[in-house]
Amino acid sequence: MSSEINPTELIVIGGSAGSLQVIMELIKNLNENLKFPILIVVHRKAYSTSILPTLLQQFTKMKVEEIEDKTEILSNRIYIVPADYHLLFESKNTVSLDGSEKMNYSRPSIDVTFKSAAEMFGESLVGVLLSGANADGVEGLQYIKKNNGKVWIQDPETAEVDYMPRRATEEVDFDLLILPKKLADCINQL
Repeated sequence: MSSEINPTELIVIGGSAGSLQVIMELIKNLNENLKFPILIVVHRKAYSTSILPTLLQQFTKMKVEEIEDKTEILSNRIYIVPADYHLLFESKNTVSLDGSEKMNYSRPSIDVTFKSAAEMFGESLVGVLLSGANADGVEGLQYIKKNNGKVWIQDPETAEVDYMPRRATEEVDFDLLILPKKLADCINQL
């Protein structure tokens, strides 16, 4: 599993209840010259004003931006999927937003983004599932694994809400069970 053979081209992080603290801690400790983008899908209220990018920007020098339809995805940036839209990859550099029905009671759905990313990036994708209260993300992680991507799951013992990561550990062949404080180091080493 040499990183020269299949370098990481994208990291997609999915989280729900209890994941924001982990994400803030992660962003504080990331290298500021990553060779790939990080995409974050978090469940939030449909009509919440989008303070999340502004909040996260305080913790990093990397550019943090909320995705708009047809956003060009660039390396060394952190992208937030907007509330009330699914995110789909049209190419490795372009995404589209979709307002179709909720999946696992959620829009954005972690599963939808994980699956779309897995189809586009295959073995150069890392999918990370954090704390949450439903099973969103489990099918998506299975799909990432089926497409030879890497699967990392937050150790359920460390999750504020352990249902999502616990289900994932029971149902997905994962590569890494990760402690929140080690997540940035693992990403920085890619």
